[in-house]
Amino acid sequence: MATVLICRRFPRLSRVTAFSTTAKCKVESRGNKSKQKKEENPETTNTRTESAATIQLLNPLDYQVSYNPSAYARSRDASQQHAARNGDQACGDAFTSPVTTQLQHVFSTTSSQALPPTRDALPKPKSKPFLEQTTSALLPEAQTKEEAEKNEREMHDSKEDPRVFQKGRPEYRSLSYDKSEPIETLPSEEGDFILSSVVAHKDNQSPGTISDYFCKLSHLPVEQHTSLVSDLRFNALCHSAVRNMRLFSTSDLINILKACVRLAVPPTHPLLKECETEFCRRVWDMNLEQLLLVADCWRCLDRSVPSYLSILFSYANMHWKDITLPQFVQLVYIIGEGRRSPVDLMQKMEIMILKYLDSFTLEEVGAVCLGLFKSLSGISDHIMRKIADRVSVQMEDMSSYALVNMLKMLRYTRIDHLPVMKELGRVIPPRIPTINIQGIMHITLSCSALHYFDEGIMAAVAMSLPSKVNYCRSKDAAKFLWSFGCLDYEPPNEEEFYSSLIGQMHRKLHEFRKFPEHLLTGLLGLAFVKRFPEELIDYALKEEFVRKTRSSKYELKKDLFTLGRSVEIECPSYRGNRLPPHFYEEVTEMVLNFADQEIYVRPEIVEATCLLESMLGGPEYVKNHMILPHTRSSDLEVHLSMDGHPIPFNLKDPTGNKKLKDIGVSLTDDLMTQLIKGRPNNPSAMEVVNEARSPGQERGEEAHIPHTQHHAAFSGDTLDADARLQVEPKLGHCLEAPPSLYQRPRGVKLAIQVSNRNHYCYCSKRLLGLHCLKRRQLRQLGYMVVELPFWEWFPLLKRTRLEKLSYLHYKVFDLALLNRAT
Repeated sequence: MATVLICRRFPRLSRVTAFSTTAKCKVESRGNKSKQKKEENPETTNTRTESAATIQLLNPLDYQVSYNPSAYARSRDASQQHAARNGDQACGDAFTSPVTTQLQHVFSTTSSQALPPTRDALPKPKSKPFLEQTTSALLPEAQTKEEAEKNEREMHDSKEDPRVFQKGRPEYRSLSYDKSEPIETLPSEEGDFILSSVVAHKDNQSPGTISDYFCKLSHLPVEQHTSLVSDLRFNALCHSAVRNMRLFSTSDLINILKACVRLAVPPTHPLLKECETEFCRRVWDMNLEQLLLVADCWRCLDRSVPSYLSILFSYANMHWKDITLPQFVQLVYIIGEGRRSPVDLMQKMEIMILKYLDSFTLEEVGAVCLGLFKSLSGISDHIMRKIADRVSVQMEDMSSYALVNMLKMLRYTRIDHLPVMKELGRVIPPRIPTINIQGIMHITLSCSALHYFDEGIMAAVAMSLPSKVNYCRSKDAAKFLWSFGCLDYEPPNEEEFYSSLIGQMHRKLHEFRKFPEHLLTGLLGLAFVKRFPEELIDYALKEEFVRKTRSSKYELKKDLFTLGRSVEIECPSYRGNRLPPHFYEEVTEMVLNFADQEIYVRPEIVEATCLLESMLGGPEYVKNHMILPHTRSSDLEVHLSMDGHPIPFNLKDPTGNKKLKDIGVSLTDDLMTQLIKGRPNNPSAMEVVNEARSPGQERGEEAHIPHTQHHAAFSGDTLDADARLQVEPKLGHCLEAPPSLYQRPRGVKLAIQVSNRNHYCYCSKRLLGLHCLKRRQLRQLGYMVVELPFWEWFPLLKRTRLEKLSYLHYKVFDLALLNRAT
């Protein structure tokens, strides 16, 4: 039984309605082919048991969604499908996709294209034999083949896929271990004879004989390798090898290591430890070809050998001018698989990249990029642009796997290479259905990391993803949600797209205990597009989960901060877990300290602040701060009355340092009474006067207390005593008290955004998701958002003061803005 529960969205959000559906589908097949074994779903103990996916979605009140089950697709056992992958297969980090029993849930809006209701789609009990007959006839023949092909496409061999480039040149045969090399199988009887000889002559075997025995035994049928490695007689052969370790020639020692690769000897085996020590001792007596082959064998054995690699890199650093093109590519591959970046070698590697770039095959370009990416090797912008230049003109001939690897490095170096991205928008969309889920994830993540929006790419990803969603790891699902949210893109199939990913997040909840950063990544991506899955949020804000985030290698406090505050603002009906006040205080202080050092002092913000203060009448009329610290960007806050006068509110500035005559305050008896006792009962006792006007501008007629960050727009409340200062002009005349002192008029709170390029998608005026979220929340809290867009404000910074003041005057006192607030 598959249970899908789509629960309520919070009110006032853009997608609401609550509905719950349970779909049951059991298909029995009694044909001969139905007796084949099925691989269990890793999320369940048995494919016949009930699997439940609970999805909490938040939909707009006026939006209706109907649920209809699609055909249930069954996956076949693909445990034997570990053959060499197609070079065009794109994949990401180390991952082998499990063969899962797929349940595809299709969510469609109520329309003429909606599938019929579940109850009408399922046959009555008396028709069950017909259903069984039809299913058993169709599934094994057509659907199973399709699923098998799909499973093979989605599976990623983290060892073999990065080695595809080695098939492009014959020179790699001497630099790497070739599993495809034909080997004559040794009869089992001969293998048994060799093992018996080992026991009979264990103390009288020459190094050459021992090496020969290892090679022959590694030619036994693959199904016998596991039992051989655990055989006591093989263990005796290993002991003989250890005793004779220093007597082996280098070629014999390499042959023993290659035999260990064929036999899949465990990486912790004592023999391998002794071999590693011996190879480290012999490095300087070996040539680079041998050193790279040995390093490749260690990779095939999954054994970490940092000491050997360190010596290898030193050797390469000394002989770098003699390194050939295949040796260089193999070296970069080894560097990547070892996850180490040799600092001394990097500058020389850049020279070699330039030297060989035009001679690389496209697969080798991808291999070099992947090696640099895995080792976190920083290369210069110049080199990365050269690589991108090469790819941009040959992208159509490049395999998807190599292309994805290039995008990883482009993303890591954050290079904005428009020709590559434009060509990507032409080449990639048709390929999306044939690329595996991790490759698609890296393509999508590259677009979002580079802030590049291409609707063709994103729409193709969105259409392809629901049918592949069961292959998503928690990381993949989270990155998809983040990427679409970051680019503020909701695809045409948004409900199906988001429902499938949120459902997968539920199914992968157990993975978030180990990788808490992925849950927060996904939830923030959803928040950007105003989606708040209640159960996942409740789990993420639990004290237990918050504790787990502290052990992550990433700093997650700010992500929790953004999520927690966003839920408070946008989901007033939320009743789940919340972050404690002391957490908010701690992170707010951290964010504000960073803002003091890095944000408030930016030239474009400082200039706007100073000019606004001059234009409006002083620092009490402008506040440069973060209205919403959880959005991590600053605002220039200005208050206006409904008639367009600025209102002083930023009274925390040290105005006490000013002399009374400078601000024109007369300490009259009435004023002292007001300050001590509060508002007088007799309105006629109050005298209000205007402040001196600044050139071309008139100051507000009242001051009021500083607002809190989450206070709504001006209400009609009366002024507090400490906010009602009576000011008198220097000319000495008095004015009658305006009614605003007894009933404060409505006003407008402006949140002025001094934007920059990082707030927008690359080469466009499309706002990124975080800033869409910020502006949406500012409006919800009663602010009018006014922007000084970088394409207008930055050029003005070089113009005259008068031009900048004129521009700011237009922005602040825009009549249309005031009219919208009435």
